Amino acid sequence: MVIHRAFSGSLERFMGVLIEHFAGKFPVWLAPVQVMILPISEKFSDYGKKVHETLLTAGIRAELDEANESLGKRIRTAEMMKVPYILVVGEKEEGNGSVNVRGRDGEEKELSLAEFVKNTEREIKEKVL
Repeated sequence: MVIHRAFSGSLERFMGVLIEHFAGKFPVWLAPVQVMILPISEKFSDYGKKVHETLLTAGIRAELDEANESLGKRIRTAEMMKVPYILVVGEKEEGNGSVNVRGRDGEEKELSLAEFVKNTEREIKEKVL
């Protein structure tokens, strides 16, 4: 008699099905990195850090990309990582206390930081697809 338990195998198959189903574009609540913050230049990295801390405090998985590369390249990298939201911050956003939000659908809009946090928390709580 042989007892067989394939717990990890079934878990791996389930993850494979999920990745294939979403084509790597996980919904916000399931994505490993939910938000990528990109300061336009080094001058705005302090505001980027403030936004990052605000998101982490709200329980949103966020990363701050301060790489010494062009903004376009950092945006392209975040898009290739299939991050649900890319936040671009610069002088205008710092002055307004807002963020420029780029969704995966290509839509770009400016929202106050508090409004973005509220909307993202709602998406995560309601498990919006």
